[in-house]
Amino acid sequence: MKPEVASGWKMEEQEMQLKVKKDKFTESMYFLANEPSLALYRLQEHVRRSLPELVQHKTDMQGVEEQCQGAIYTVEYACSAVKSMSNSGAYFKNIEGLLRRAISIKDQMSSLQSRSSVVTQTVPEPPSFSSS
Repeated sequence: MKPEVASGWKMEEQEMQLKVKKDKFTESMYFLANEPSLALYRLQEHVRRSLPELVQHKTDMQGVEEQCQGAIYTVEYACSAVKSMSNSGAYFKNIEGLLRRAISIKDQMSSLQSRSSVVTQTVPEPPSFSSS
C-alpha cells in the first residue's frame, strides 16, 4: 500500500470515530434532556415562574365576580321594583274609587249642611221662658 492511501484511510477512520463520538454525545444529551426527573424539574420551574401571574389573575377575577354579583343583585332588585309598580295599577284604581266616594260624601255633607243653615235662618227661634 502506498503511504498516501494509508493516510487517507486513517483520516477516514478518525472522521468515523469522531462521528460516532458525536452521535453518542447527541444520544446521551437527548436521553438526559428527556429524563423524567428533568421533566419534573422543568415543570416545577414553569410553575414557579407562572404561578404569581396566575394568582394575580385569580384575584382580579374574584374582584370582577364580586362586582358582577353586585350588579346582578341591583338589576334583579330594579326588575322586581318595576314589576311591583306595574302590578300596583289595581291598588291605584281602588284608591281612586275611594277618593271619588269620599268626595261625593263630602259634597253630600256640604249640601246637607247648607240646607240646614238655610232652615235654621228662616225658622224663628222659640221663645225662651224664664222662671221668675
